[in-house]
Amino acid sequence: MPATVITNPLSVHFILPDGTEWTANLEGLPNPHLAQDLALGLAENTHPTGAIGKKRVAEYRAVALRQMVKKLAAAGFTGAASDLTRPVLMRYWLASTRARESETRLLLKGFDQVTGGLHPDVRTYLEGAPIQANQVTKAHEAYTDGEWERLEAACRKAVDDSWARHKRLLAEAKRGMDPLVSGRHSEEDIAWLMLRDGPLSFENGYQQYVGGYVPRRSVDPVRATVGKVREGLFPTRSVQIAYALLFGVYSGVVPDGIDGLDLDGIDWAGDTTVLLTYLKGRTTRESLNIADRAVHLLQRWLEFSAPLRRFAPAAYRDRLWIAFALPQGFVGTAPTARPQQVLVQDLGLMDDTGKPLAVHRGRIRATYEERLARRGWTGRATIDPNHTPRTEGDHYVTPTTPAQLDAVESVIEDGMADVLRKALPPVVLTTAKAAQFAEEFPNEVKRLGLDAAAIRELVGGERDVFTAACVDQLAGVHGPVGQPWPARPWVCLLCPLAVFLPRHAANLLRLDAFFARQFRQMPTENYLRVFGPYADRLTREILPKLSAEARTKGEQEVANDDEIQLPLRPEEITA
Repeated sequence: MPATVITNPLSVHFILPDGTEWTANLEGLPNPHLAQDLALGLAENTHPTGAIGKKRVAEYRAVALRQMVKKLAAAGFTGAASDLTRPVLMRYWLASTRARESETRLLLKGFDQVTGGLHPDVRTYLEGAPIQANQVTKAHEAYTDGEWERLEAACRKAVDDSWARHKRLLAEAKRGMDPLVSGRHSEEDIAWLMLRDGPLSFENGYQQYVGGYVPRRSVDPVRATVGKVREGLFPTRSVQIAYALLFGVYSGVVPDGIDGLDLDGIDWAGDTTVLLTYLKGRTTRESLNIADRAVHLLQRWLEFSAPLRRFAPAAYRDRLWIAFALPQGFVGTAPTARPQQVLVQDLGLMDDTGKPLAVHRGRIRATYEERLARRGWTGRATIDPNHTPRTEGDHYVTPTTPAQLDAVESVIEDGMADVLRKALPPVVLTTAKAAQFAEEFPNEVKRLGLDAAAIRELVGGERDVFTAACVDQLAGVHGPVGQPWPARPWVCLLCPLAVFLPRHAANLLRLDAFFARQFRQMPTENYLRVFGPYADRLTREILPKLSAEARTKGEQEVANDDEIQLPLRPEEITA
């Protein structure tokens, strides 16, 4: 079980999806019976039956439980959860906050799901709207282009500078030797020692190692050298934050997903391809095939942090983001925003008004998605599976300037025109109708802008592409006007300038078989997004219009071999 109620002493023990274990102590509350009932609800609220998936959320929910028991006891309520009434809950929630109301509602619902013990009126009441007014949340505002470029450049410089220092000290360590043998306190010897024994401070590490013998006049220079070597060889808190921020800029992964990354969440599929698996606070595990530059940054970080990882305690060794900071020692991601603010000051980052740039990783993600949208990105229907497309638009890609609004309106106009073009029925001709094309299909002739010469070329096969007869390869519907189309062969199935003739039956059947093989080897959602519209039009509107004779002849030519018959890229070939 992900959460277990312990009765003596009263507590709830959590085993969270990221492997973290935590126990909420509920002993000593003034109403033990109510506390035990709500503890059942707290356990039921744990993933996968509830929303508690991280220690932070479990702590908030446990605080809400304790506060509810104490407040109701102070108001004179001494019964169990089954004794709660609507007036009692209304008085409590009116004197509370919206967040506290929401958390305690979930506790009561969890208790009722386990026991069915709530009064029917209370159960109905919980299904209604909250008493506290809904708070209007403001979407994260994307950074301007100037702010984004300065942020990326500053983090990039911090990463490159730290990497250059790291490589230089690694080279120096190869020339170094044991300070006890050399009698020196040089960078080379100190680097050699730290690569052997781990990060050392001057007072509690290096000075003890050399037997406390450092000439008085050399104490300050040696102390500075020890600090310089330690901070160059091993990631500091600031360097760790710079890498994490730049990784967010390059990948668009949610902030809590970046913070919680472990080494086992990195699945290498070759030297330059990574499938990243991470935990998002409100959902279960998510996976993302990250961009090339994020892969290269990840490779560099793993190489940079490898020397420190060898000396890290077991609790930190498998975490992606580790650093060494005095006086704490080994640390993971920063629990507060203060180290990030220090980095901003050190880098001299400014916003467009000349003030220090407020670095918020939620804004980094919003800007990443907004810039993808400006490039016409259509890789996913939604960013967050908990959001509707409308909420996604309000939170992540809402235009903030007139230029962005014009760009969004242009994208919408192009999309609507494309939908209208795809809605037109495909032009499928039988052998008999092809001979009377101009006479039998005047509307199609007019729509396609054909003349007698073009019709002869279509019927005669001079304008054939792989899937159809192309009215004009240089029309530019799927590419620059005046150049041949760069589209994949199945795009013709939705193209308004494609004419399908009996001689294309074999290739159309090859595509049909190709779609069937792709369906077997791809996740259904991915298949429907990539091939669904094309496969649907082929099976419903094009193949049924071909004559039985044409289909039979085409089936005799199909050998079901991708590499020979279909013009595919290597990654598109099916097994």
